[in-house]
Amino acid sequence: MLFNSYIFVFLFFPLVVFGYYAFHHWKKPKMALGWLLLMSMLFYGYNSIEYLFILITSVILNFGVVELMSRAKRTALRRLLLAAGLGVNLGILFYYKYYDFFIENINAWFQTDYTFLRLMLPLGISFYTFQQLSYVIDSYRGECEKYGFLEYASYVTFFPQLIAGPIVYHDELIWQLRDERNHKINYENLAKGLYAFSLGLAKKVLIADTLSKIVTIGYTDIHHIYTITVIIITICYSLQIYFDFSGYCDMAYGIGYMFNVKLPINFNSPYKAVSVTDFWDRWHMTLTRFFTKYVYIPLGGSRKGKLRTYFNILIVFLVSGFWHGANWTFVLWGFWNGAANVADKLAGRFLEWIPKIIRRIGIFLLATYAWALFRAPSIIQAKRMWKHFKEFGGGKVYPPIYETFNNLLETRVLYRLGLGGIIDRCPLLPLAVFMLALMFACFFLKNTQEKVEDGHYGRRRFIVTIGLLFWSVLSLSDVSEFLYFNF
Repeated sequence: MLFNSYIFVFLFFPLVVFGYYAFHHWKKPKMALGWLLLMSMLFYGYNSIEYLFILITSVILNFGVVELMSRAKRTALRRLLLAAGLGVNLGILFYYKYYDFFIENINAWFQTDYTFLRLMLPLGISFYTFQQLSYVIDSYRGECEKYGFLEYASYVTFFPQLIAGPIVYHDELIWQLRDERNHKINYENLAKGLYAFSLGLAKKVLIADTLSKIVTIGYTDIHHIYTITVIIITICYSLQIYFDFSGYCDMAYGIGYMFNVKLPINFNSPYKAVSVTDFWDRWHMTLTRFFTKYVYIPLGGSRKGKLRTYFNILIVFLVSGFWHGANWTFVLWGFWNGAANVADKLAGRFLEWIPKIIRRIGIFLLATYAWALFRAPSIIQAKRMWKHFKEFGGGKVYPPIYETFNNLLETRVLYRLGLGGIIDRCPLLPLAVFMLALMFACFFLKNTQEKVEDGHYGRRRFIVTIGLLFWSVLSLSDVSEFLYFNF
């Protein structure tokens, strides 16, 4: 089930909130948690019972491993159980996400003919696998208390963060579900959550999905586009993935608030970053901290000299790139970002002499250039896109790009307002203004978390919330998945 769907907005979410607080009102906390678990399972299994079976199996196996680990007295047995837990999680992830990738490369390298499984990737498997890996590892280290199965299962499957994050640690969520102060409706939190959800829904439906139409044309008709069109397409994708993921994070954050649960911030205006390191401290923050805690630090972190530090950074980014998908484009994208991070550290204080706005624009351009590789279905197509950057000329914009944008309902409204003559003379103008406005917002405006935390929820914000919800719901005819559902 998708946040940006009629069934979620008008049926599922009101029902789960009503039931959750009703059971707490009747002093049935376990029933309330059970209801949340049941509805989270329904949310996940709405489109595929098979996916739900995989999730349930994963939850049971991990809980069982930790239970056995807590009873084991010998260190050797605990290590064996830890290895089993890691093997189960990574094995399931490999089977569904990477098996065909490895078979494809083995067949290509050794001229073999092994059969592909062609399995559909279960939604959110990378996210809930990593979440459970953190629990298994922390349990082995003695860093978490013993939880009951109902609490553990509710923690893993909590639907706002189940499919695309944030990756939440056990000690961030379970205590909030336990806290009796959170078992009553908090109308301030309800207002904050609804406001954040409306902003996220608008980002997804009104911005990201609009940009998606343009990006799809560019990557489909790649043989017909040249320099200026390639620049437009790559910037549009950079903005699309920004507002798509930001929109999901806002909605997850907002839904959590409506349950009196504060999820960790996962997206903090990354295009305001003034360095590569700063960018990755802001983009998908919980994934970055996961790799820092469970990969970078165990490798030695920055404790074994600069050369080893740079090597560890490259390893982390390679793993991060491969985590995003079973394609060499993601591996190369990960290496690109790792190398950029190392270069950033080598540059050191030299960068501080450059004005922040220049650095901010530079990071945006670097990220945009790399996103072309991230979006491309193959390295060959990415190289084709990059090649067009170097070809001067090709000043005409591919007509389907602006025609698609000018056929949107919102653009047609401008015609009704008497601006049709200007648009006909400068057909690229509406899209150009739209892109510049979005870049300005990314560079300078407050993000949703800042607005939620410092805002007064009066009449103005109520009107904004209702207006955005109404506008977004009217635009839900083309329901689309979030980009990070594919990872």
